[in-house]
Amino acid sequence: MKFLDEAKIFVKAGDGGSGALSFRREKFIEFGGPDGGAGGYGGSIYVTAVNNVNTLIDYRYRQHFKARRGENGAGQNKTGGSAEDIVLKVPVGTQILADDKVTEISDLTKLGETILLANGGKGGLGNSYFKTSTNRAPRKFQPGEPGEEKWVWLKLKLIADIGLVGLPNAGKSSFLSSVTNAKARIENYPFTTLVPQLGIVRVDDKEIVMADIPGIIEDAHIGRGLGDRFLAHIERCRMLVHVVDVAAENPLESYLTVREELSCYSPSLNKKPEVVALNKIDLVGPDTVTECINRLADVGARDVLSMSTITRTGCQDVVIRAAGIIASC
Repeated sequence: MKFLDEAKIFVKAGDGGSGALSFRREKFIEFGGPDGGAGGYGGSIYVTAVNNVNTLIDYRYRQHFKARRGENGAGQNKTGGSAEDIVLKVPVGTQILADDKVTEISDLTKLGETILLANGGKGGLGNSYFKTSTNRAPRKFQPGEPGEEKWVWLKLKLIADIGLVGLPNAGKSSFLSSVTNAKARIENYPFTTLVPQLGIVRVDDKEIVMADIPGIIEDAHIGRGLGDRFLAHIERCRMLVHVVDVAAENPLESYLTVREELSCYSPSLNKKPEVVALNKIDLVGPDTVTECINRLADVGARDVLSMSTITRTGCQDVVIRAAGIIASC
């Protein structure tokens, strides 16, 4: 299944049914009178968050959703039937934005959370509702009210406990695959991860959701590389694991580059708890690792651990440290 985290859809609730214009014509009843019933309600459109959907791909191929109109009223004071509602299923963590893509309508962050997106029209009144002492035979009735209609944006922000960030090819996907059940794509070139990947790791009988965010490069916030499109998913994460390639030419510069891009996207991202994981220690000596840890400490990195996703040395230590931070949040 392809990953899609943004979609624009049109919703149109059903119009209400019209009221009836009708008069009684019954045997043995000397005086008839109006007996037109009211129309039924049009179908409404709801959005609900479910746990068996993790992408908005369904809304790429179908973008228009229209509920049926209510049935018209009838004689003998019969009310028209109301139309069925439509329920759109989206992943937990979906934001609903107005057509301007700025105004937030709702943010579905809990399983089962449901909102009314477009209200169905109310049915019109039949002529029996307009009978008075001075108007015994009204010929007045109401058409049904129109249902609401609008264009909205659906924007998915994955909800995870840990967000993996770092430059391309730092080893985020390898780390995800080594500690979770995820089957991330791993290749020896940058940008092998093109969409966020989720995995689950167990620590002390607790499940922790980990999200691998595609690599961030310098000037990503102005559209370079994959741009900042996927940084929105980091906003939902409770903490970050920043994977740094210790065998790179300048690991400190790599760390600072990613931190700067996070800050340019949203200053709140730099306030999230962070564990720095120095990866690929199997390619360098212990002196290089120690020097890198000290240089990172000089720029404010507090939790710095070393690991190798190839030999899996230290990977579990990173997970345990991250789990401890989450438990204390």
